[in-house]
Amino acid sequence: MIPSVVRYAQTSVSSQSIVQVTRKGALRVASGHPWIFRSDVADAGTATAGAAVTVVEPSGRTLGTALYSEASQIALRMISKKLEQVDQAFLTARIAAALEHRKRVVADTTAFRAVFSEADQLPGLIVDVYGEALVIQTLNQAMDRLSTEIVAALNELLRPRVIVARNDVAVRAKEALPQQVKLVQGDASQPVAVQMNGLAMSVDLLGGQKTGIFLDQRENYAAAARWARGRALDCFTCTGGFALHMAANCESVEAVDSSAAALATASGNAARNGIGNILFREADVFDLLAGHSAAGRRFQTIVLDPPAFAKSRANVDAALRGYKEINLRALQLLEPGGVLITCSCSHHIGEAVLLEAVAEASLDARRPLRVLERRVQAQDHPILLTGPETLYLKCLVLQVVD
Repeated sequence: MIPSVVRYAQTSVSSQSIVQVTRKGALRVASGHPWIFRSDVADAGTATAGAAVTVVEPSGRTLGTALYSEASQIALRMISKKLEQVDQAFLTARIAAALEHRKRVVADTTAFRAVFSEADQLPGLIVDVYGEALVIQTLNQAMDRLSTEIVAALNELLRPRVIVARNDVAVRAKEALPQQVKLVQGDASQPVAVQMNGLAMSVDLLGGQKTGIFLDQRENYAAAARWARGRALDCFTCTGGFALHMAANCESVEAVDSSAAALATASGNAARNGIGNILFREADVFDLLAGHSAAGRRFQTIVLDPPAFAKSRANVDAALRGYKEINLRALQLLEPGGVLITCSCSHHIGEAVLLEAVAEASLDARRPLRVLERRVQAQDHPILLTGPETLYLKCLVLQVVD
């Protein structure tokens, strides 16, 4: 159903290859992190691309089962502390456990993340639910190898009408896998209607942002709506998530993005919900903020939700300059008592570092800020305490107190 780069052979636990890791690799497993880097693999034995393998430490003691990649610098991704056969039954059990967790944390939406990779002990697998449709991503060689079994497990558990594989993500190149979008089953030629926090949203499964829309901000959208008032400015609005949620509590909302296609979807979502007080504007956000400042425009609420400025560690310094600059420009537009909702979706930028960048902007702008809320991604994107990469989205709600 989902094409692979390589032909894969099935194995049982008894025939799994044994991969020996260095002491450093074993200590990493003991620390709870699920990744072992290639430099910490002492002997890969006969392991093949995407195979489930038995991991042992230098003494020969078994550490558990991992997924092996012959291409990525992340050579091993631990999937169990036990010896396991990673087959359809295994996947069904793990996905069922992930869905059980969603029953506790997901409310008031028909669009949510059902499986979040390492955080659900299924490294490299993403499954998003959009009503009766599913979008999956298989991001490493092992999950790509198991695509048929994944689809079978999802059909057994959820009986979806449509399944789309959105494997158009750059990270697959690190696994020597192609970027592609494939219809696995059903008909995805028309947008899917979903409900989120009481709003009707349209989702393009084949061409929308990420897997369709931004699911990780769902709870932050609701938080923004609680704080929003007066004239609001939503920067990098994309398909309008923050703007649509804030509109009911605001006099007006200006929603800005550089993508005409995204704004068309956002405008359609506004019409679908009978929202008439949002002005959608196609523009470069940095230029627009400078123009508004020169014109003396002022707002009571501003949202900054930019794309990741730091896509790698090498970009962190430049990204921090970008975060400081954009927050400085936003602070210059806020009225006293105004609320700034500022986000970063790069896991290379931790919350403490983001707070420091915003604090520097606050000092330069001479606009003291009060922290109202410190937020992260929605709870259907769980965070693995010993896997810091699973915490990637930061959302700060701040108030000017001058």
